[in-house]
Amino acid sequence: MEYTEAPSLITALRRIEGQARGIQRMIEGGRPCDEVVRQISAMGAAADRLNQRLVASNLRACLSGAELAPAQQRRVEKGLRAVAELRS
Repeated sequence: MEYTEAPSLITALRRIEGQARGIQRMIEGGRPCDEVVRQISAMGAAADRLNQRLVASNLRACLSGAELAPAQQRRVEKGLRAVAELRS
């Protein structure tokens, strides 16, 4: 599969990877549990956003070239916006 947004997806993955390393250092350094949990939650939200972007991009790629009526195109875009807002 060709990922049209590969550079920005890789950037997001690297950011998540950095968050994971930071969490490891927090645990190794004995940081308070609430701080660690907060960072894990932030990392999970970043992964969710990345997943949503990937799905939306894939759906757009699958539908490119499809002959959709304007009303159908609006419904597809509305659905993609709903996916993007699931965990924003």
